[in-house]
Amino acid sequence: MSRSVLLHVQYLLGIGHLQRSLRIAGALARDGITVALVNGGPPAPELAADPKVRVVQLEPVRAHDASFALVDDAGQPIGDTLRARRREALLAAFAAARPDAVVIEGFPFARRAFAFELDPLIAAAQAATPRPRVICSVRDIIAWRDDPARHRAIAERVCRDFDAVLVHGDPKLISFEASFPAAPDIADRLIYTGYVYEAEDVLSAHAPTPTLPRKRGRENLGSAGEDHRGAEVVVSAGGGAAGAALLNAALAARWDGCLADAPWRLLTGANLPEAEYAALCRSAPAGVTVERFRPDLPALLRHCQVSVSQAGYNTVLDILLARARAVLVPFAAERETEQLMRAERLAALGAAVLVRESDLSPATLATAIERAAARQPARVMVNTDGAANSARIIAALIDGCPVGYLAAKTGKAMIGQ
Repeated sequence: MSRSVLLHVQYLLGIGHLQRSLRIAGALARDGITVALVNGGPPAPELAADPKVRVVQLEPVRAHDASFALVDDAGQPIGDTLRARRREALLAAFAAARPDAVVIEGFPFARRAFAFELDPLIAAAQAATPRPRVICSVRDIIAWRDDPARHRAIAERVCRDFDAVLVHGDPKLISFEASFPAAPDIADRLIYTGYVYEAEDVLSAHAPTPTLPRKRGRENLGSAGEDHRGAEVVVSAGGGAAGAALLNAALAARWDGCLADAPWRLLTGANLPEAEYAALCRSAPAGVTVERFRPDLPALLRHCQVSVSQAGYNTVLDILLARARAVLVPFAAERETEQLMRAERLAALGAAVLVRESDLSPATLATAIERAAARQPARVMVNTDGAANSARIIAALIDGCPVGYLAAKTGKAMIGQ
């Protein structure tokens, strides 16, 4: 039976949202489902879509900086004219796709500034015959707000307009309720998929799924006895839009003598401004390599002496599955809490050394790096079959499988540390 999915994703600073959505879209395509992925952020050439996935590029909107002020591709504040053009393009993509399911990344838990196009998309889906399933796709942790009224409003919106919420995480590691206290109010729609992760040289953990039971599996890579002394110190800044402070502190720590006998590699990300990238290249001493991007980052981390990074979704998975000695400096500008919550959890488990962004300096970072280098990180096992699980769950929803059945089956399938 031919099936079609429209997947909407909007990233603002880091490219993790787009990367996760591309992986899910690829898994859907490999299962024979027609996929149109609508990207509302700038194109990301470093991320390749599956050839079978049709990518629809809206006029790009991004965050100007950590304040999350929305700007267009020219860096100008967005206006009603751009909003109208994007809304029309998104509805045209919906009409062309004639989807059996509409998957919206983040909304209504996040991306509320994009209600101007997402509300009409949801309305179009509800008015269509046959009516497609409307599904939210959300990462393990959302930005936490101490606002019960807002939590209730989001839960009410989910119950009114969404058939299911796919949480791309493992509740044995971090439950969705930790960042969204109203999760029990949508328990009948909440389905954990496992973490969405892909790497050519990493064997995927296979957990049982609602539609295709499989052998229980666990990801726990890396050698506990391996000696990494003399290997690289890898400093990575994700997409790079908010990584300048970390990169500069790391370079200063290296100048001050931190693990100076080891080679260092700074990965700035594609979105670090060119002037800041050039300044890092000029100031890097002998033994320090500065690069924009490495597609083989998971392999680099498996053999590094220490990984220094923020605590984004994909970066943390790379670290855990490489079992790297790690220092996490979570992005926490404005009211961002997602990375801090993830880093605190891993630090509590003994899987990483935490440096809060407010405490970041060359000295504090050097101390953390040396501490991480001197110890073996704790074992943490997570389900990483989230892309394949998401594809099977979406297909099952299209085929009419009850959400409650899927939620119960996946909840039992998750694995923890």
